[in-house]
Amino acid sequence: MRTQERHPTAPLETPILIVGAGPVGAVLALELAHHQVPCVLVERATTPSRHPKMDYVSGRSMELLHRLGLADELRRRGVPAEYRANFLWSRGFDEPPVQIWDHPSVTELTDRFARVNDGSAPVQAYQRVQGSLLEQFVRDQARAHPLVDLWEGWSLTDLEQTPDGVSATVVEPATGTTRLVRARYLAGCDGANSSVRRLLAIPLGESGPKTRHCSVYFRSADPALRRHGRAFVTIAARGLTLVSRDERDTWTASLLLTGGAAEDAAVDADPMALVRERLGVDFAVEEVRSVARWDGTLAVADSYRNGSAFLVGDAAHVFYPTGGFGANTGLADAVDLGWKLSALVNGWGGAGLLESYERERRPVASFNAEMCANLMEVWRRFGRLVRAGASREHVAGFLGRESFQADNVGIHFGYRYGDSPVVWHEDGPAPEWQWRAIVPSTWPGGRAPSVRLADGTSVFDRLGPDYTLVDLSRAGTGEILAKEAGRRGVPVAYLRVDDPTARTAWDRDLVLVRPDHHVAWRGDAAPDDWGAVVDRVSGR
Repeated sequence: MRTQERHPTAPLETPILIVGAGPVGAVLALELAHHQVPCVLVERATTPSRHPKMDYVSGRSMELLHRLGLADELRRRGVPAEYRANFLWSRGFDEPPVQIWDHPSVTELTDRFARVNDGSAPVQAYQRVQGSLLEQFVRDQARAHPLVDLWEGWSLTDLEQTPDGVSATVVEPATGTTRLVRARYLAGCDGANSSVRRLLAIPLGESGPKTRHCSVYFRSADPALRRHGRAFVTIAARGLTLVSRDERDTWTASLLLTGGAAEDAAVDADPMALVRERLGVDFAVEEVRSVARWDGTLAVADSYRNGSAFLVGDAAHVFYPTGGFGANTGLADAVDLGWKLSALVNGWGGAGLLESYERERRPVASFNAEMCANLMEVWRRFGRLVRAGASREHVAGFLGRESFQADNVGIHFGYRYGDSPVVWHEDGPAPEWQWRAIVPSTWPGGRAPSVRLADGTSVFDRLGPDYTLVDLSRAGTGEILAKEAGRRGVPVAYLRVDDPTARTAWDRDLVLVRPDHHVAWRGDAAPDDWGAVVDRVSGR
């Protein structure tokens, strides 16, 4: 908290109060700043978590982070681009793997994307990075930004809805200081055990079984852990998942706990002994950095909003830590809510934008939760098949059939906001959706195709910070429309693109693109009532 604001009694006024400065909360703060909106960011921990969580930042999340100028530095801090992200399925390290799911490296994917320019390739490949490093990076970026007021070591204890927004009570336990913060809007980014969700009395609808786990974060350079080659994730049939954090000597082993007091006592006594037993190999350990117990849960909040307060990221949805669904869904939540709150604060957005946050993001979370459960079921069936005595050949055949689970680019890039109240929807059948591919389309509600222009730049890099009307007509048809939107108070950048490749992929002369790359409206000519379109997409 900045020194000039340390007066213990005067309420603090801010447009946006964000609770939780993990990756989702920090990115939300940076998204607001991207649109010139200040915020207060409250975080109870004084330093980021030492225990890593997420490992996989999807290509779609990297596109969204690239807009904020974060992608390049994040890659420098993450796993080097040449390493693949393979999944290795093992009955035990005393025998060869039953199956390996091959997942190309960032270098391989980037080379592949460079050979395609029809809109079916993303701008960015995925990036593996320790969650603790991501959290540290984005929090440092938020701390350094003049529009973000970061209070570390402060906890939210109460909130009240007011006619003008939210009044929140925050406490600094180290000093006992209490402050009242008055905000126009509040965003709860405070994780699975969200205080904001509890204070708003929003139920969390659970589905699927609850599981108990213990994760051990450790360092080991023992080559025994690479005896069957490199792997991003190793799934052992005895109830262990081993994750390579940096492709050097840092690992996390997550133990599935199914026993009673004896198993808990064994974890307390020597968790590394259980890791060695379940992996089926002895190896040296240089350091055990942390041990954490946690419950695996699959749940989506019944609502993402109560009045002027919103739930974002793990506060709104909790997934099993498989497949990269949870954190990436949360990062997209932050961008979606961030530009919409900015539109309200900056005076051009209407109430429909706030309504659209849940209408757009909750269906995505519900779909991703089912896909996460789908992948988790493969984990469970693998263990059951091995314990039941199924042959290697049968188990390998089952896993081979399920290998599509790791090649899920359509999940990360292909979601569409088909029920959004701030999208100008069209009649007729929507384009197909594919699990393993990006289907290039400017169908309203979906992500616009990423295409390289003749000068080598991505069309995404040419978009403005708010709405952009992309004109591919070669006749300047859209210029007057962009100016008219500006006269109505809605910031619409005008981008004229004379590029046949882009015109083929985008399939319309005029495409109105939102700050998050999703299409709000398209057409081959000016609509009969452009004012109605502008009012719809701006939430008025």
